[in-house]
Amino acid sequence: MKTKENNYQKIKLLKIMELLRETDEDHPFKTSEICYRLHCMDITCDTRTLGKDMRFLVSQGYDIQYRMQGHEKAYYTEDSRFSVPEVKILMDAVQAASFITEKKTGELIKKISSLAGIHRAEVLSSNLIHFNAHKHSNEAVYYTVANLEEALRRGKQITFRCFDLDETGNRVFRKNGERYTEEPMGLVFYEDNYYLICYHHYYEHPFAFRIDRMCDVDLTDQDISLKVRELSRETDFTAFTEKSFKMFGGDEKAVSIRFLNRLIGTVYDKFGEDTPMKRIDEDVVEALVKVQVSEMFFGWVSQFPGWMEITWPESVIKEYNEHIAKLNQICRR
Repeated sequence: MKTKENNYQKIKLLKIMELLRETDEDHPFKTSEICYRLHCMDITCDTRTLGKDMRFLVSQGYDIQYRMQGHEKAYYTEDSRFSVPEVKILMDAVQAASFITEKKTGELIKKISSLAGIHRAEVLSSNLIHFNAHKHSNEAVYYTVANLEEALRRGKQITFRCFDLDETGNRVFRKNGERYTEEPMGLVFYEDNYYLICYHHYYEHPFAFRIDRMCDVDLTDQDISLKVRELSRETDFTAFTEKSFKMFGGDEKAVSIRFLNRLIGTVYDKFGEDTPMKRIDEDVVEALVKVQVSEMFFGWVSQFPGWMEITWPESVIKEYNEHIAKLNQICRR
């Protein structure tokens, strides 16, 4: 009999907390309303026992507040894991991510908004700004991510197919649709896209696949090799992303670039706010950066004619001038 009473009391306390999660400071539940709602669940409660239950929950660490409404206490809780600004940031991040489709964006935003509480969820959703009009269409991306996470967790190799899109938006499979077999190292997010980092044994370095361009991902029974597991633990994926996506290809070198004041923020955005800089004169600054010298790096520098130049080393200056000469030849054709 005692066990039955204890179970009944536990259920009662759980239901009280469920009701309080629908409240906030602006929308409290009066004592009579809580008692009525519990009664509708076939749970006996009166104002005296409810006050006792509330004091017990507070003693167990629950953040339950009340204020008087007339002659009655009105209870509420601010015990939310996320504040409104935190939830808004999460919602905006989902809205901005290109790899999340329109359908999944709507579903995720609805779930995330509820983290701030029922009443605030409606306000957050109504104030949503749709600022990314270039969402991808691969609805299977969630299942792909789930399979990749499982492979990484279990330490298993994977197989999958990769595709590109043609001018009509249809899939064109690489390798004539043959499956890739790879050893996954980790997942990274860069400029609105999600990537799987794998290890290429032939070239002996990591490389990336865009997840929204992958499909039919399956785990194999083959374990990820010890070498790749150790590399995964040792690899700084943040540094890998900086090198491989921002300045892809080529040998890494220290390079000095000189530029006008107006490009200081641009250089910080590209290479990080810890980039060492020194002032040359009132209008010009010089920075020492580490890049993989490539056509992509030269293309980035050439975006700022008259505003930026490479000043060291001579070998990179020569490569850059040859790159510009080649472009000029193509333009004359």
